[in-house]
This record gives sequence, C-alpha cells and structure tokens, in this order.
Amino acid sequence: MEGASNGGMLYHEVQESKLCAVHCVNTVLQGPFFSEFDLAALASDLDSKERQMMLQGTTTPPPPPVISSLRNPTMSLSVAILASRFALVLEKALEVWDLQVIPLDCPVAEPAQIDPELENAFICHLHDHWFCIRKVNGEWYNFDSLYAAPQHFSKFYLSAYLDSLKGSGWSIFLVRGNFPKECPIFSSEASNGYGQWLSPEDAERITKSCNLTQAPPQRNNMSQQQHTERLPSLAETDLQMLSDMEDEDLRAAIAASLMDSSPATASGESSIPKTEIAASLMDSSPATASGESSIPKTENKDISEKTA
Repeated sequence: MEGASNGGMLYHEVQESKLCAVHCVNTVLQGPFFSEFDLAALASDLDSKERQMMLQGTTTPPPPPVISSLRNPTMSLSVAILASRFALVLEKALEVWDLQVIPLDCPVAEPAQIDPELENAFICHLHDHWFCIRKVNGEWYNFDSLYAAPQHFSKFYLSAYLDSLKGSGWSIFLVRGNFPKECPIFSSEASNGYGQWLSPEDAERITKSCNLTQAPPQRNNMSQQQHTERLPSLAETDLQMLSDMEDEDLRAAIAASLMDSSPATASGESSIPKTEIAASLMDSSPATASGESSIPKTENKDISEKTA
C-alpha cells in the first residue's frame, strides 16, 4: 500500500499581497515549488518569445483553450488581458512538472464534469483571484489563500461547490498529469515565508476556530464590496419608512375614532370641534424619538383650559 504523500501533511499558503497565482500553483503542487520571482521569470520568457515572433513576422497562433475559456462579458479589457497573462504563466509553471491545465468546459474534460471526485485538482479563477481545490491522500480540500487553513470537502460537496462557482461566473480548469508525491524541500516551515505545513487535524481545528470568530472572507470583487457597504444605509432607510408609516396609521386610527365617536354630553363637551382635532392629528409631523406628542404643547394647554 502506497504511503501518504509528504507524510500526510497539507501544504497551504495564506494570502500575501496579490500573490494568489503563486499560492494557487504551489498548493496544486503541494509544496513551495515557485516564488513570485520564478513566475515573473516565466512571464518575461513568454514576453520575449512573443516579441521575437512579432519581429520575425510570424503569424500569431490562436489563443490556447486556457485563454479562450477566460472570456467573460463582465471583464474590462485590461482585466481580461491581465487574467490571460496569468493563465499562460500558470500553465507554463505546471508544465514544468508535467501537468496539463484543461478548461472544464472542454470536451476532453467531460468526465470530470460528471464525476469530479475522480480527478485530482481544479483551478478556479474570477477577476483577479486564483485558488485551487486539491485531492490530497484521498481527501478533497479547498486551498483558497483567503482562508487561514485548507477546508475539507466531502465528495458530494465538491460537486455542488464546483456547480455553484460555475453558476457565479467562475472559470474552472482541470489539472491532470503526474503530481509530485513528495516536496523536495519539505520541512516543518516553508521557505517562502507565507506557506505552512498542517496536519488534517490542525487544518480542521483552525477552520472551526475561524468560523466561530469571524465571518467568511470575501473575494476581491468591487461590486460585492459596494453592495455590502450599501446594506446598512438601506436597512436604516427601510426602518425609518416603517416607523413613519406606523405613526401615520396610528394618527389616522385616532382621527377616525374621534370622527366616528358619539357627541359628548353637554357637561363635558369640548368647545373645540373633534373634526379640528382629527385634522390636527392627520396633518401633524411624526412623533420625536423621545416619545413627545406631535401636537404642540401650547395647543394641549389651550384644550385643557377650555375643557376645564
């Protein structure tokens, strides 16, 4: 029976600046295989090859499937170009380890759409964020760098989660090939400064602790952040409207009661017609927060003197 890779430990990287592409590649490989400088070198190499082709007048080849699958009508041109560059760099980085990146909507990836639990890794992308979902030692984990530790997925939840991401506009890629069994620089502390090795038990403990103390992290999605920021003001407006409506209904009910009530006896009849009081109630402004009556105090005094 084959032993657990990396001694049964999980490799996870927590978000550092905007290095989620680095975190994504390393968690796919399960080890600190690449730094931001390594990916920058790959990007520079791609740029050099592209310039060379342009100088030689070579016809630019059509974009690979990994680029075509990133087309999203909600993306601006600059964001789409940046995402395309990152996708090519990620693809080249994983090719070094004999891994292939395949868009999940390609025909060759159709089996993964039906039974995703039979695969080994997925890369997920939306706007400027990348993360991977990886099977390690037979168990699925979400290695999103926005989380403090990997989150365990059941096989059923894996399928539901991928469907949810696709429905929300995420691009999903299948990763196939010969994954490294052991990290050559495995140690208790990762060398890049933001990675960590965790046992499955430690990962579960950290996840539970975070769920009890903080809300789930949000993606770097400006529209989601703006929507969240607007919620308090909308709630306050709705509460004020409800309060005003309740005050108006209360005044209307009192006015209707006064209009419909039988005349008072001659000994206790007010010299001010009830219709005027009702009109005053209908036209008055809402009561103050301290609970004072909306009828001015001078009018209350006049009424009490005339009825005395």
